[in-house]
Amino acid sequence: AAADPARDAGIRVVHVRIGFVLSPDGGALEQMLPPFKLGLGGPIGNGRQWMSWIGLHDLVRLFIFCIDTPGVSGPINAVAPEPITNRGFTKALGRVLGRPTLLPIPSFAPKLIYGRDCAESTALGSFRVVPKRALESGFTFDFPGLEQAIKRELNQ
Repeated sequence: AAADPARDAGIRVVHVRIGFVLSPDGGALEQMLPPFKLGLGGPIGNGRQWMSWIGLHDLVRLFIFCIDTPGVSGPINAVAPEPITNRGFTKALGRVLGRPTLLPIPSFAPKLIYGRDCAESTALGSFRVVPKRALESGFTFDFPGLEQAIKRELNQ
């Protein structure tokens, strides 16, 4: 609704809805790297919660695509085309880092660290989102697969 005046004035409005961004320089991945590098990483809770992610490289490209493509307007999901479960994400990160991922993180741990509401909307939440409109609009991902995106973001 806050964008309605712009839309009413004939300005094209795009609402980019951003998923879990892979970047070693901020956010959850930055916090996950130290324990994973020590071999202390593992799935959170039961690990079945869905994660819709995107590499920072492709996120920046998607923003530029939205700016440069006049036919794009309204909501667009900024997530890679391959959502994955927390368990799958954990295994992929462990493979890229060459570390085991055997230690599950009990679901109460994120609640203690971030508070119940924040933990349930992030680490324990399950969001299986796909970039349908981005793909239909002609956007192509440089790194659609999780492991290749992690390697790109970690400069491997």
